[in-house]
Amino acid sequence: MPLKRLAVSVALLLLVLSTSVRVPLAGDAVSESQQRLLRDIKYLASDDLEGRGVGLKGLDLAADYIRAEFAKAGLGVTAINGDAFQKFQMPVASILKEPNTLELRGPNGKKLELKLHTDFEPQSFGGSGKMDAELVFCGYGIETNDKAFDEFAGLDLKGKIAILMRRTPRQNDQATQHSMARQADLRAKVSNAVGKGVAGIVFVNDPLTGRKELDQTKQQATKQADNIAVAVDELDATDATAADKVAAARSKLTEAVKKYRELKVQAERGPTDSLMKFGYAGSDSARSIPIFHITRAACDEMLKSVLMKDLTELEAEIDKDLKPRSAVLTGWTAVGETSIEHRTAEVKNVIGVIEGEGPHADETIVIGAHYDHVGRGGAGSLAPGSSEIHNGADDNASGTVSLIELARRFGSRQAQPPRRLVFLAFTGEESGLIGSARYVKEPVFPLEKTVAMLNMDMVGRMVEDRCTVFGADTSPIWKGLLEKFGAEGKLTLVQKPEGMGPSDHQSFYQKKIPVLHFFTGNHTDYHRPGDDWEKINVGGMSRVVDVVEKLVLELASAPERPGYVEVKGSANPLRDGSRPYFGSIPDFGSDKPGYLLGGVAPGGPAEKGGLKAGDRIVQLGMKKIDNLDDFDLALRKFSAGDTADVTVIRGDKEVKLKVNLDKPR
Repeated sequence: MPLKRLAVSVALLLLVLSTSVRVPLAGDAVSESQQRLLRDIKYLASDDLEGRGVGLKGLDLAADYIRAEFAKAGLGVTAINGDAFQKFQMPVASILKEPNTLELRGPNGKKLELKLHTDFEPQSFGGSGKMDAELVFCGYGIETNDKAFDEFAGLDLKGKIAILMRRTPRQNDQATQHSMARQADLRAKVSNAVGKGVAGIVFVNDPLTGRKELDQTKQQATKQADNIAVAVDELDATDATAADKVAAARSKLTEAVKKYRELKVQAERGPTDSLMKFGYAGSDSARSIPIFHITRAACDEMLKSVLMKDLTELEAEIDKDLKPRSAVLTGWTAVGETSIEHRTAEVKNVIGVIEGEGPHADETIVIGAHYDHVGRGGAGSLAPGSSEIHNGADDNASGTVSLIELARRFGSRQAQPPRRLVFLAFTGEESGLIGSARYVKEPVFPLEKTVAMLNMDMVGRMVEDRCTVFGADTSPIWKGLLEKFGAEGKLTLVQKPEGMGPSDHQSFYQKKIPVLHFFTGNHTDYHRPGDDWEKINVGGMSRVVDVVEKLVLELASAPERPGYVEVKGSANPLRDGSRPYFGSIPDFGSDKPGYLLGGVAPGGPAEKGGLKAGDRIVQLGMKKIDNLDDFDLALRKFSAGDTADVTVIRGDKEVKLKVNLDKPR
């Protein structure tokens, strides 16, 4: 057959055989639009951009690329003081400064002066400050939702320092581990203690983990001894006249012996007791109080002098009957100081504009997508411990390149649209809709003149011609338009009613603006290193762009702006459904203690209970609330149907309210 036909046939065969790679064929089998989408996503999801994490150079490179493509497309890129960037600061790192000291003072003038990095380590999720207060042993720092296991019960911790063991009791019991899985998290333990009013926290390793690690070391040493025997046999069998082979065999034996000796020394030291390094658990939810990690030896000296037991004995007692062994360590105080600098980085929303022309020229349609991702892992990753680059091809390079392509399509049109089109690439979405929240707080164009917001987040993995569209009930016009354009594009557009949900459209919806959010579905690469451009369905992504383009054209030329409808509930395609529904919308722009509300879901429990945007929740039930993590953990202690007492700061006044919690959504 002709060479060209043969090449096409081979290419088609390869595509069929490679089911995991859904990139369309190159050349004339791919439209120019798809070629541009593919080119863009290859760059934005490349290792060079470091996963577009906040504080990394790759995020700035992505912003520069988006601005340049907006400009090439003919968009205005001078809306913000002559630039396309709406700039603000976000936290990125914590730096250990000086001084950092810790001394344990006991009865009869006893003092244990601990050495930095050897006996204790300050923690980056704590704050700078001094402490001088009584010590209280609080076991694992666990308070289960049903109060069946509450290690804080009966303790007055206000102004005191809590000693907390890491992990959970009965680590070999699967049922206990399942029921307490969330309680093992360091943030949960800190939140529990902070809720009791502590002045500081001291962590200590649980003994069982140290014993397990010792057993693993002994097993590794035994295996390495076997490796030595193998290396000896290989050396004996090597031809003595082959100098290179003898040298290689001898080197292998030397390395095996060296490794064995290292493991043997570790095993002879006994159970491990490594301190958490500064920065181990990040600093996204940093507290204002000092937080330390000390050695078991230092902790045992205090425990034995008061309770006549060490951590190993207390651990065994808790495991036996699953009852707390918490106690005030009478006569013992901790005197210390931490010095930590929490650093921020400048981040940017990127804005491109096509001005309108005609009687509705002052009205705005926003088309948006977030371009940030989770960088090299960390708190946002679902691959624990991974430091690999998380390229985020679907989340959300796919939405970003779709936004750029729409900018090109509209920028190439000769006539001005009847309404202003604003193309917004948001940053900080992965940290909690930060970029979109900033825009609606400081809008470049009036929100009262913003008639709709269309959002694209994870539109790169279309399967079976299906795309979910959230916000379908937020305007009366959406249903008919989606049915029409879905049919034209031979797409199944699955309509979901809610305007509230985990992406940037929510920030606009809470300002009473009709929204639509396009989403082609979750997958196993979500927030993991495997979310790469090779797995993107470029053809499917292009079809989403086609639908959004038609919607924008319809909105721009409509004689009337779309009506707004309040929709109860909140959509979350990734929600775990494990806590009762409260119906609050976070505002992440506050640096004051508490959980600041950006709004409340229409018809939700919070609204019915009298909460309003701007309220700062400082207590939920009996739990003090210092930030969103505290609120989340406190809420999980309730069940659907419970009535929760809520204390908020409204203006400069304290207001007490009651909220009837609904079933999880």
